Amino acid sequence: MSEHAVAAFALKSWDEKPYGEMEGLPKLTRVSATKSYQGDIAGEGKVEYLMMYRDDGTATFTGLERVVGTVGSRSGSFVFQHGGTFEGGVARIGVSVVPGSGTEALRGLKGQGEFAVSHQPPYSMTLEYDFE
Repeated sequence: MSEHAVAAFALKSWDEKPYGEMEGLPKLTRVSATKSYQGDIAGEGKVEYLMMYRDDGTATFTGLERVVGTVGSRSGSFVFQHGGTFEGGVARIGVSVVPGSGTEALRGLKGQGEFAVSHQPPYSMTLEYDFE
């Protein structure tokens, strides 16, 4: 039976740099960011995003985030795979726990989650999870 986690997070850093720039083509950027989590998920996450911006300011992105901390009462680390879009000032992101990425008491963690955020905190997410 799966568990339901709710967590708040804050962006501690966001470093976004363009790469592969070519005139007349969509803008590509690479982001390195650090997040802190509180709630049913607690700890720190480090995420790397690859983003593509359209001329209208919307974007599509993908990323991987290693989270070190706790989920419920278990501690260790795991990796989220992110996929999302940015449109109308809101980022909508789906996350899934990468199979086999859990360590220590989080070994066997699996789950799916989501969040939607604007440029103004607070930020929160949900995760439906269980263990193999």
